[in-house]
Amino acid sequence: MGQHFLTDVAVAEHIAQSLAASEVHDVLEVGPGTGMLTQLLLKREDISLYAVEVDTEAVEYLLQHFPELAPRLTHGDFLKMDLPRLLPESFCLIGNFPYNISSQIFFKVLEHKNRIPEVVCMLQREVAVRLAEKPGSKAYGILSVLLQAYYSIEYLFTVDEQAFAPPPKVKSAVVRLTRNGVQSLPCNETLFRQVVKTTFNQRRKTIRNSLKPLLGDAMAAITSHHLLDLRPEQLGIAAFVELTNTVEKVNPEFSESELPASFSGS
Repeated sequence: MGQHFLTDVAVAEHIAQSLAASEVHDVLEVGPGTGMLTQLLLKREDISLYAVEVDTEAVEYLLQHFPELAPRLTHGDFLKMDLPRLLPESFCLIGNFPYNISSQIFFKVLEHKNRIPEVVCMLQREVAVRLAEKPGSKAYGILSVLLQAYYSIEYLFTVDEQAFAPPPKVKSAVVRLTRNGVQSLPCNETLFRQVVKTTFNQRRKTIRNSLKPLLGDAMAAITSHHLLDLRPEQLGIAAFVELTNTVEKVNPEFSESELPASFSGS
């Protein structure tokens, strides 16, 4: 399932200590596996730990070794879970995210951003760098923009391959996301996501060329806009907000259903 189990106690302790959980009491661990991080989180008296694990054998192991977690351990797929039903109040998120679904986890975080004030996670180093990257870098992309619009992101530390069993072929890293003060963007947020995805899905093109499939004939109304000759990795959050408002101004009837299928992915 793309999971590599953490075996280094020192790294696990560093991750557990990196979670501030200052605003809320409930914490959800995604994919606890063999419980290396779980055992440390259970010792924290300032949090109430919940966990969700998709692997049946791992669930059985956790129930056997951490029976106190049983009432708050859910056997299921985090990506398919009804989070408000599991945790009605706000909660923090923590875990060693499986490499193959880390991006999908973050998109789910964005869906519940007003209920998740903090995320501490370990993931592939390449993805961690991308999340925290600033405009102007080739690593800066869709997730960089969408997450940084609502979270402050810190790259905390790198984790070597030897800290896992089996060892992955790449290095890992731990990042912390802390909800910023932005409750909503000063634009149509659905359209904002569409503009970001559309431009980055053709990131070698200038904004002028990547927006053509989205705007069609309406493109003629903004041909002199100062952002059009830039590439998406050059735009910060404020610039994407400005671009979104410009797109909506020339095509106020634009709806999500009009987004070409090729631009609907992450």
